[in-house]
Amino acid sequence: MIQRADAHLEAWKAKQELAERMIPLIGQLYRDHDVVMSVHGRTLVGQSAIDIIRAHRFARKIDEVELPLEETLRVVEALAAIQPGPVSLDLALLAKGFRDSGASDLEAYLREQLGDALHAAPTTGTDVVLYGFGRIGRLLARIIIDHSGSGNTLNLRAIVVRRGSENDLVKRANLLRRDSVHGPFNGTITVLEDENAILANGVRIQVIYSDDPASVDYTQYGIENAILVDNTGRWRDAEGLGQHLRNRGISRVLLTAPGKGDMLNIVYGVNNGSITDEHRILSAASCTTNAITPVLKVMNDHFGVKLGHVETVHSYTNDQNLIDNFHKGDRRGRSAALNMVLTETGAAKAVAKALPELEGKLTGNAIRVPTPDVSMAILNLQLERETSREELNDLLRQVSLTGALRTQIDFVESPEIVSTDFVGSNRAGIVDGLATIVTGSSCVLYVWYDNEYGYSCQVVRIIEQLSGNHPAHRPALEG
Repeated sequence: MIQRADAHLEAWKAKQELAERMIPLIGQLYRDHDVVMSVHGRTLVGQSAIDIIRAHRFARKIDEVELPLEETLRVVEALAAIQPGPVSLDLALLAKGFRDSGASDLEAYLREQLGDALHAAPTTGTDVVLYGFGRIGRLLARIIIDHSGSGNTLNLRAIVVRRGSENDLVKRANLLRRDSVHGPFNGTITVLEDENAILANGVRIQVIYSDDPASVDYTQYGIENAILVDNTGRWRDAEGLGQHLRNRGISRVLLTAPGKGDMLNIVYGVNNGSITDEHRILSAASCTTNAITPVLKVMNDHFGVKLGHVETVHSYTNDQNLIDNFHKGDRRGRSAALNMVLTETGAAKAVAKALPELEGKLTGNAIRVPTPDVSMAILNLQLERETSREELNDLLRQVSLTGALRTQIDFVESPEIVSTDFVGSNRAGIVDGLATIVTGSSCVLYVWYDNEYGYSCQVVRIIEQLSGNHPAHRPALEG
């Protein structure tokens, strides 16, 4: 028995050694060439050896065995020799593809798979300005800083806020440094008081104080052709958001809330292909719309959706009161920390802005509950044809692992999983397979989502597309 225990420990140490050999190669390719490596959507950039081992173990959901680190290490070493241009690579699919191909020359196989990405030229980088620095703004800052890579992608140049106190700069830096839900900032933060700036992992962020969206000359800070992300929610129509475009230095505006009127509302992965150069003001829709629309697209594409009702169980937000007090909205004035609060949601109707074929087919409501983050959408759908729980779950599981929407949809089957397990999930929504109910042509799906971080990842994907800095996926995402 002692020998068996020792054997397990030796096997674990061998895995650690392999993962540790990968880390500097993954980091060098990312910093110098903007090569992003992942295993079935689980990023390996900036991860520890244990994180890398965990990502490889996750692969057993496809092949029923762990992804061998020996195989992926060989792929990483070959990529380090090739030194490709900016590209997003799934090591699990590349390793499996090479194994199944029967080829003997790994470098030749990888060059063929990389295609045009092999010699993709690095971009010059795009300036980003965050207008507002609340829950979503600070998470966007964290993600963009993590994505800085070689500095040739997204460059977070400034945040614009209203001055709240004499020590406003220090307070803003501290809120970026520590978060009660998402934990400490992954790196170092320095306050440059003489420059009114924050230095985060080498990224210099100018803090600009302004109450008027049309009054800032960004070019005086060296900011040119920037994408401005409005996180305030104060303006949700083209006229209000258009004030930002009157400023020198701003070329496009992205709203992190549902847009009003005929504004293009984007759910990345579903309708981002409709973005053109003419779209200077866009919306990233809502967190709930982002969580449910990809799943609804899969359901409609494969089974057809006749009618449906969406019930969201949503964590409380800053819009609610901690204790009972006046609020202009119905019921939202009652204590968020003590009550379940029945309220309205426009997410069900908003789905049609990204997925027009579901126009008029969905209704919705929301229940705000006393948790700070992670929500759930319950999709009660009438389908065009009968199916089974096994067929439906198998479809969603496969989409989450190898489909075109694998960066939006995740799938989990665990009898012990609860909401806090999804804090920090980078997917728009996670289907809880054990909760799926199917009766003939009726089904009920339960979709978890980190309404802060998962949504922020979707926003960053849009920013990357607007900037032209979204790397090609290899192997390519399948439909």
